[in-house]
Amino acid sequence: MKATRRFPDDVLAAIRKGMVIGLRAGTQPHRFIALWAVVVEGRVFVRSWSLKPRSWYRTILAEPRGLIQVAGDEFAIRAVHTRSERLKDAVDRAYLEKYHTAGSIKFARDLGRAQSKATTAELVPR
Repeated sequence: MKATRRFPDDVLAAIRKGMVIGLRAGTQPHRFIALWAVVVEGRVFVRSWSLKPRSWYRTILAEPRGLIQVAGDEFAIRAVHTRSERLKDAVDRAYLEKYHTAGSIKFARDLGRAQSKATTAELVPR
């Protein structure tokens, strides 16, 4: 049986508590961008609002490796497209629970739209 790689508990706690993580999609050098991330079942998930040709999401589809910044540390990741509707629904709920302020709830709801839901990706440490 293949062992599942997970982030350490302190990293998961920092992602749960923090509002954003930094992501550098792909292996080409460029700046980190801020993303909303949620933890579901001890796993880290992200979604994209945009499907623009030069978006982080398009980059990660073509080249699923990258880096994230969490609490001042960097971690090498691999992005895995999420197919499970059960997990996607749980990610919907997690976004609404985490990003529930007056200024963020609209965007959290937008991340539950079909277009954004289809971009659900798990970030797995490598």
